[in-house]
Amino acid sequence: MLKELDSIYQEFKSSIKVVENENELNDIRVKFLGKNGSVTNEAKKIALVSQDEKKEFGAKVNKLKDYIQKEIQKVKNYIEEKVLNEKLKNESIDVTLPGRGYQRGKVHPISYTIDKIKNIFYSMGFKHIDGPDIDNEWNNFTALNIPENHPARQMHDTFYVEKKSEDKDNLLLRTHTSTVQIRYMLKNKPPLKIFSVGKVYRSDYDATHTPMFHQFECLVVDEKSNVMDLQACLKCFLRLFFDSDQIPMRFRSSYFPFTEPSFEVDVKCDRSKKGEIQIGKGDDWLEILGCGMVNQKVLENVGIDSSKYQGFAFGVGVERLAMLKYNISDLRSFFEGDIRWLNHYGF
Repeated sequence: MLKELDSIYQEFKSSIKVVENENELNDIRVKFLGKNGSVTNEAKKIALVSQDEKKEFGAKVNKLKDYIQKEIQKVKNYIEEKVLNEKLKNESIDVTLPGRGYQRGKVHPISYTIDKIKNIFYSMGFKHIDGPDIDNEWNNFTALNIPENHPARQMHDTFYVEKKSEDKDNLLLRTHTSTVQIRYMLKNKPPLKIFSVGKVYRSDYDATHTPMFHQFECLVVDEKSNVMDLQACLKCFLRLFFDSDQIPMRFRSSYFPFTEPSFEVDVKCDRSKKGEIQIGKGDDWLEILGCGMVNQKVLENVGIDSSKYQGFAFGVGVERLAMLKYNISDLRSFFEGDIRWLNHYGF
C-alpha cells in the first residue's frame, strides 16, 4: 500500500509539470482528489488495514493529500497571474477618453421644505423636538382638550392601532404633531420655545388630502407671551419662508379646542395667473394656517400653572406650504414617485 502511495506521488509530479491552463489543472484535481480519485480511493483503504499499519498508512495518505492540494493551488495562482499579465500586456487604456458622468439626484420638495422650515426656526432661537408616530389617545386628544364625543375621535377619521376602554391604552397613529408638545411639556417646565415637524395620519384622500402628510407645529410658553408676539412670530416666519419683505396678514376668529382665543390666518395673494398663486401680492385672501393662545386647560393637563404661564401655538401642513410656494396643484403628486415630476419640482 505504501508503494502505491509513492507511485501516485510520482505520477502527480509528472502530471503537474506539464499543466498549461486551468482546465488541465482541474482534470488533474479530479484524477487525484475527486470522488473516485486515486488518493481518495487510498483513503478508503485506511479502515481496511490492520491496527498496526493504520497509523502510518493514514498519516501518509493525509500528507500526500495535503501536498497535492497545495501544489494544485500554487499552480492555479501561477496560471491566474500569467493570464493577468498577458491581458495587461495586450490590452491598453485610452487615457484620453472622457470619464463616465454621474447621475445627479434631486431633493424631494417635502424634504427641501422641511429643511427650510427647520433652518428658519433655528435662526429664531427655537428648539426642534420629535416623538413617536404611534401614540395614545390621551396625548392625542384628551390632553389637548378634545372631548370624548368629538368627531375626530371616531374610527372613520382616526387610524386606531388598538382601542380599549381607557384612553391612555388606546393606541393610534397621531393625527397631529401636538402629541410631541404634550410629551415635552410633561417632562419640561417653562419657559418653552419649541417646534416639531413630522408625519401625521388621517382617514382622508383627495386632491388636497392624503391619509399621511407632514405637519409643522410651533409652541411658546412663558410668563408674558401674547397675541402680538404670536403675530410677530408668524409674520417673521412667513416672510422668510416665502422670501418676501411684505406678507399682509389678517386674523379671523375661529375655534380649536386646544387654543383660546383661536384664529385662522389669511395672507394676501394674487390668483390672476392661471394655475399659479403669488403669496404677498394681489387683492385676494388665502387661508394658510391655524393658531391661537394655548388653552389654560391644556397647560393644566400637563402640570403647568396656568395662572402664571401662558403661550401661543400654530400649525400648518408642510405639503400645503410647499404647494403654495412652488405652485403644485395636487397634493397626491408628492407621493406618486413620478420621476418626471420629481425632476421638475426637485431641488
